[in-house]
Amino acid sequence: METPPKAGLKRQERNTFLLLAVVLFPVVAVMFVATYGFIVWFWQMFVSGPPGH
Repeated sequence: METPPKAGLKRQERNTFLLLAVVLFPVVAVMFVATYGFIVWFWQMFVSGPPGH
């Protein structure tokens, strides 16, 4: 039994949304925070020293 083209498109859109909302955006957010933390750590280690120094 074939599905109508609109039903297939809706399924594809739902799957794409779930991929973005559940997988891609959280991974990108964690990578962004980790990168920022590494930059701050690197800066303190080699340039400015520890806080309050």
